[in-house]
Amino acid sequence: MSVSAERIDVAQLDVDQLIARFQERAEAVKDRGVPPIEGSGRQAFIEQAEKDFMDYSLIGRATWAVEDDSLVLRIPLR
Repeated sequence: MSVSAERIDVAQLDVDQLIARFQERAEAVKDRGVPPIEGSGRQAFIEQAEKDFMDYSLIGRATWAVEDDSLVLRIPLR
């Protein structure tokens, strides 16, 4: 499926499900083990996992609203 950046079928957009998917991704990253890699590859994997967890968990905690025909995500920073 190809999605144009210019047009999204809003009728098919379920923001609550979108946020839930990000919550699931955050949990999956947190529960994911480190594969048997060594040295700088291991450190790079761990650093990327930490970034992924932060990104996914931020979106996963968002609340949302539609304002002026825009989807607005409010992300608590505490």
